[in-house]
Amino acid sequence: MSESIASTASIDDTARWAGRNRDKDALRDEIWFALERMEVGVGPVRSRIPNFVGADRAAWRLAATPMWRDAGVVKCNPDPPQIPLRLRALYAGKQLYMPVPELERPYPFVLLDPVQLAARQVSFELAATSQGGVAHGVPVQFEELPTLDLVVVGCVAVTRLGGRTGKGGGFADLELGIFRELGKLSAGTPIVTTVHSCQVVAAQRLVMLGHDSALDWVFTEEESIRTDTPYPQPHGVAWDQVEPDQYRDIPFLGELRGRIEQGGAPKGSVGLSDRDI
Repeated sequence: MSESIASTASIDDTARWAGRNRDKDALRDEIWFALERMEVGVGPVRSRIPNFVGADRAAWRLAATPMWRDAGVVKCNPDPPQIPLRLRALYAGKQLYMPVPELERPYPFVLLDPVQLAARQVSFELAATSQGGVAHGVPVQFEELPTLDLVVVGCVAVTRLGGRTGKGGGFADLELGIFRELGKLSAGTPIVTTVHSCQVVAAQRLVMLGHDSALDWVFTEEESIRTDTPYPQPHGVAWDQVEPDQYRDIPFLGELRGRIEQGGAPKGSVGLSDRDI
């Protein structure tokens, strides 16, 4: 599948996902090497959603679009390359929902409300970091999320047709599947990312399966790419395909599944099998 939620874990932690899909493992290694060789990575890039030179410009490109202007509720991954986006969202007065890195807390999200942060004298620059966001945000469960106007996910590699992969943990597609199960993500809600231009690869390099969520837009330091993706978006989560380590490592996941199924939510088609990463 792909990922989103986390990049603050150590390399040893994130390396545990290698081996689930060898083709995507090889592609991720290629991208991380390219960022290092071109000296456009910021900080360590391997085994994580890599930060890059020009992340602020990529964020500027997204912030110049009508979909950003019109979005009152934004979900954005907690990774370093998206700090400029989270900061822009707060200064623009948007309600910002940030996933807890790797869903490792009893709650999956924090709400970063710029009005509340200002009233508590928490700087937006601090709140825009993953650590600051978790420390100063308001804990939120999946069911408490409002309908999302815009979804930003972290990526290691992308294509011009909307293909994507993260660092291999499967978090983003699980997250997006739950959004759809709960009616938090409409069919027209844009799914976007910001990456370095060297992270954009040929479509044939990144195979998309039926349970993978595709991107609508990709923003780099050089261009804005509307994908007009040909890939159909999944409808939800295939819970029988969620990996045992996901239930083990995500404290609330089993309880959330029970709540969704008791509520009669339609069963979807996205899982976290090894093929999906």
